[in-house]
This record gives sequence, structure tokens and C-alpha cells, in this order.
Amino acid sequence: MLRFDDRVAIITGAGHGLGRAHALLLAERGARVVVNDLGGALDGTGASAGPAAEVVELIMKNGGQAVANADNVATPEGAEAIVQAALDAFGKVDIVVNNAGILRDRSFGKMTVDEFDAVLAVHVRGSYLVSRAAYPYMKAAGYGRVVNTSSPAGLFGNFGQANYSTAKMGLVGLTKTLGIEGARNGIKANAIAPVAWTRMTDSLLPGEFEAKFTPERVSPLVACLVHDSCEVSGEVFTVGGGRVARVFVAEGPGWSADDVTPEAIADNWAAVMAEQPYVLTAADSMRAMQ
Repeated sequence: MLRFDDRVAIITGAGHGLGRAHALLLAERGARVVVNDLGGALDGTGASAGPAAEVVELIMKNGGQAVANADNVATPEGAEAIVQAALDAFGKVDIVVNNAGILRDRSFGKMTVDEFDAVLAVHVRGSYLVSRAAYPYMKAAGYGRVVNTSSPAGLFGNFGQANYSTAKMGLVGLTKTLGIEGARNGIKANAIAPVAWTRMTDSLLPGEFEAKFTPERVSPLVACLVHDSCEVSGEVFTVGGGRVARVFVAEGPGWSADDVTPEAIADNWAAVMAEQPYVLTAADSMRAMQ
């Protein structure tokens, strides 16, 4: 049984949905948890300490240890306060699950700059800031686990979510770089792209998804990725409805010539678009160009 008896976890956006399920599962398995949630509406407006406090109360009723935090992940001061809450209550931080998010859905032509920026501020900037605040403590300990929350909308795009899709794909880049840079300090970073019925998705997913695609069917992957035994880093996984799969960015074999012209590229477009055999890493891509 994978347990977390000596581990301290920060989970953002843990007052509802996925974050709540993550917090309950890790606490059930022995982790001491900082339950962070600003407590606002889906669009990020408003604030309330209630959602985080309710999850902490439930954890403690079940015999676990947790503290509530309602700071804003999207500000440096808020991120530092979240990490400080872990240090004050439990003396360290081992795990960060970046789950906080908001929605400002609108078609591209109608989306305002404020609507675009607000979503990136919470999803991307928030994940960066909280990870950044925790990083020195993980580095000093020679151990850390980070899970960022991407989305199929980021990996494949989705109508009316240019801001959300951009943010969620940005988290893939953050995850991969953090995985590379954290390796020598025992810090592993991975991302999940979940499909789950939550308050953020109940208007997007068909009604028949509710029973099968519960948040509780996503959290086991998070627990696996933040456990001591986790060996992978810099990876992305789709998860939902009982299925888990690796997602990767691949590059096809391509086409090359000494004399590259627009016409030559157009004439060899089938080779440019070919999918097999593919390469997976930046280093492989560079070698293919030599």
C-alpha cells in the first residue's frame, strides 16, 4: 500500500472537485496536508475561507492532519504564504499538487485581454509561483514531488477556451523543464490531463459522464506520482473514468534537402506530414537535423 506517513503535501484548489479528492486520498494515506483554496467563483471572483476549512474538517474527522489556507496562488505573496503555512504547521514541504484554476470561456474573437490574462495568471503563474516558493525547501532536502494539472483542452485544443488551452499547454512545458532541472536534487515533476465531472466541467461534459468520471478516479494517479517510489519525471498522463495513459509530444521523420525552397517543401508535403517513425526528445530532433 502506498503511504505518505512522513510527507507534507500542499494541494491548491483543494476546496472542491479534483483538489478535494486529492487532499482526502493523501490524508487518508497518512500525508499531512495544506488544503489551499481561495474560495471564489468559477471565474475567479470573490473569496471565502469556507471550502478549504470544510475539507480540513473532514480530514480531521477521519483522523488525518491538515490545515486550511485561502491565499491566492497567482501572487508571489500568496504563494509564499501557502508554503509558509506548511512550514509553520508541519515543518517542511515534500509534495506540491498545483490544481487551482478558473474559467473565463469565450470564443477567440470575443475574448478580452483581461479574460485571457486572468486564466493564465491562476493556472500557469500560480503553478510556477507555488512551485517556486516550495523549490528551495525541496532542494535543501534532496527530495520533492510536483504534479501540475494540464487538460485535454491544452493538449488538443477546445472551442471557446483559447485562454484555458494556452495555460494548460504552458503547464506541459513547465513540467518538462522542472523535471529536467529538479533531477539532480531528487525533485520529480509530472503533469496530469484529467477528465472528470466537477463544477468546472459540468457544463462541458455530457450528463452520462457524471457517474463514471468522478474526481476520485483521478486522484489515485496523483498519489502514485507523488509517492517516494515514483521513478518518472517530466511526463504527462491522461486520466479519467478508470483509464490512465501516457501522453507525449512527438516529431515525425520529416523531409530534408540541401536546397530548401518554398516550392520544394510544398512538393514534399506528404513527407513533412509523415508520422512514423517519430522522435520524442529535443536532443533527438537536433540529431535528426544534422
